[in-house]
Amino acid sequence: MSGSAHNSANPPVTRLSFWGVRGSTPTVDPATWRYGGNTPCLELTAPDGTQFILDCGTGLRVLGSRSTAPTPGGRHPETHIFVTHYHWDHIQGIPFFAPLYAENNEFHFYSFRSKHLGRDSLKQVFETQMAMPYFPVDMSAMAAKRRFMEVSGGDTFTIGENKVTARHLNHPQGCLGYRIETPGGVIVYATDNEPGDPELDAELHALAAGADIFINDAQYTPEQLQGSRKGWGHSSWREGVKVARHAGAKTLILFHHDPDSTDRMIDDILRQAREEFDSAFAASEGMVITLGSSDGRFEAHLPETRTAMRREAQFRARVSGITEGGHSFEEETIVRDVALQGAMVSLAHAPRLQSELQVTMETPGAEGSKAMKLRGYVVRVDAGEKKGHSSVGVVFTE
Repeated sequence: MSGSAHNSANPPVTRLSFWGVRGSTPTVDPATWRYGGNTPCLELTAPDGTQFILDCGTGLRVLGSRSTAPTPGGRHPETHIFVTHYHWDHIQGIPFFAPLYAENNEFHFYSFRSKHLGRDSLKQVFETQMAMPYFPVDMSAMAAKRRFMEVSGGDTFTIGENKVTARHLNHPQGCLGYRIETPGGVIVYATDNEPGDPELDAELHALAAGADIFINDAQYTPEQLQGSRKGWGHSSWREGVKVARHAGAKTLILFHHDPDSTDRMIDDILRQAREEFDSAFAASEGMVITLGSSDGRFEAHLPETRTAMRREAQFRARVSGITEGGHSFEEETIVRDVALQGAMVSLAHAPRLQSELQVTMETPGAEGSKAMKLRGYVVRVDAGEKKGHSSVGVVFTE
């Protein structure tokens, strides 16, 4: 391992955060609230401190609002931004990314040369979307240092301790997938790809080989992919499972959710994927994946606006669900911090993230206690205050 040394007492940790997971166009529909409506943007922080950003959809604005705190000396570390392709949903966050307007910041942008645009394709795209009459200020308003690097499929290079590989994917007007190998783990980001081109399918398999985290396009159902959406440049959960199995990827993240896919529909897609590939998750805004400190810890944090209406309360309850190991469980517990949308539950069992829980609460009333049956969805699992217990965040779906 080059660069700084890591020892067993302090293993290298890689942190991956999801800021936007929706494809095609943002959504504000309440039916898509749980998984989120911002278009693609991921943040990866490597063990050596290098910050990577993957795609610049509307999720980039939210990331930027969390990245404006001053640092010692007033200078921010360099950030490396990888753009998969130039379709609107992957670039539309750029004009709203606050750190680009601060002169102490420096950004390195990477993407491919488009045959439709030629040299400096990425810079052209950014300048054009901020030109008249599309935006009130042009790119000259951005005071941060910006460098644009051209990469192509098959290119491999290092940034700090991290190795980056780009491969071509099958998508209209071109697209790149990225493999980032860090001391804490290997993350592959391969959105916007459609199966069916043997050469590009092989590129995807090579990109995903042995990855700890394989993030793959799952915008369409298998039926849509074979019918009305064929040729539109996207994939399905079933194709993602096939690639993950073939490539020996450890965990599959279903990504680029269709704007018409409700939370319930994505729940069903995830359920089907897990029947064929156990370590599968659906990308959700606020999800954080930590690699290196263990086999991989998955956490999903609800934004404060989704938890602000919580009130301290305690109800006796019976909870049943599925553990991380895939086993059914049922136990008596106390439900606390109840809101209209969800609750926190202390459990001796650690349920699987993004699995369903049945919660039966005893609620007091004028005529005595009554049983209220709720169906919940696990969005967060943390160590509980009581030893051997987990603190489980649940969003009620019905």
